[in-house]
Amino acid sequence: MKQKEILLFGASGQIGRNLIRKLTKNNYKITAVTRNIHRAGYILKTQANPGYLDLVELKSFESDKIDELMKNTSICINLIGILYEKKKGQFKLIHTDLPDMLSQKAKKHSIDKFVHLSALGIEVSKDSEYANSKLNGEKKIIRNFKNHIIIKPSIVYSVDDNFTTNFMSLLNILPIMPIYFNGNTKFTPIHVNDLVNVIYNLIEGQNKNLVIECVGPEVLTFKEIMQKLLNAIGKKRFLLPLPLPIAKLSAKILQLFPKPLLTEDQLNLLKYDNCKSGIYKTNYDLGFQATRKFEEEIDKYSFNWRSGGQFAKDNNLEKTK
Repeated sequence: MKQKEILLFGASGQIGRNLIRKLTKNNYKITAVTRNIHRAGYILKTQANPGYLDLVELKSFESDKIDELMKNTSICINLIGILYEKKKGQFKLIHTDLPDMLSQKAKKHSIDKFVHLSALGIEVSKDSEYANSKLNGEKKIIRNFKNHIIIKPSIVYSVDDNFTTNFMSLLNILPIMPIYFNGNTKFTPIHVNDLVNVIYNLIEGQNKNLVIECVGPEVLTFKEIMQKLLNAIGKKRFLLPLPLPIAKLSAKILQLFPKPLLTEDQLNLLKYDNCKSGIYKTNYDLGFQATRKFEEEIDKYSFNWRSGGQFAKDNNLEKTK
C-alpha cells in the first residue's frame, strides 16, 4: 500500500505524540513541523515506526517554507494552540492568523483535507480573548477551504497532559484548594486515546466540510473532577469556593508567573460549561464512541502522586533531607 502523506503542526503535545503513534502504525508518512528539532526530536522519533516520520524545523511561520511543505502533502493537521499569552497578540497569531494562512495554502495546493483542532464551548465565551481568537480562526478556515474538518474537544486528559497532572501536583501540596464559580462549571473530559481514534477515523473516512464536537462519556463539574483526583491520589483537601472579587484578584496575581496557574482570561472561560452545544454534530452522532471513564483512567497513573510515589509530597521531602 502506498504511504499517505500528512503534514502535522503541533506534533510535540500530548495529542500530537499519540496521533503520530496511531497514524504511523497505519501506514501514514508524517512530516512533523517543530520549532526546536533538537528538543522535540528525541521525543517524537520514539513515537513512530522507522521511516514513517520526518522532522522539519521552522522558527516562525514562514509562508514560502510552508508552501513547499504543503505541495507534498495530501492532508494537513494543525494542533497548535496556547492557553495563555506571553505577550499581547499571541492568541490572534496562533489561533486566528496561523489557521487562516494554513487553510489558504491548503486551498492553493488542492490538498485532500485540512484538519484543525479548535475548542469546545467558545461560541458563548464572548469575554474571553482565547475563545474569540479560536472562533475567528474557525471562521477563517470555513471561508478559505471547503475540505476542512474542525474538531472541538472538551478537556483532553492523559498521563501526558497538563491538566490532571498539574492539579494532582497542586492537590498533593496544598492543604486548601481554591475553586471558582463554586466548582459548578461542567466539563465532558475526553481521553487522548479516544480523541486520537476520532481524528484517525475522520482522516480515513470521506468526511469533509465538517465541524465536530468531541466529548467524553461523562459530564462532570469542576468540583467533581477535583474530588476524583483527590480520591485517586489518596488525599483529603478542603475545596474552598472563592468569591468572585477575590478570584479576580488571585487571577491578576497568578498570571504574572512565567507559567501562570490561572489568568483573568481563563477565569472568564470558567464561567461557561464545556459541554456539547447542540449546534454541531458530536463524535457520538458520527458513530465514534468515547468509552474511557475519567476515574478509571486517572487511576492508571495517579500512583505517581500517592504516598511514596515519584511526585508525592512525602517523597519530595525525603529527597531534600
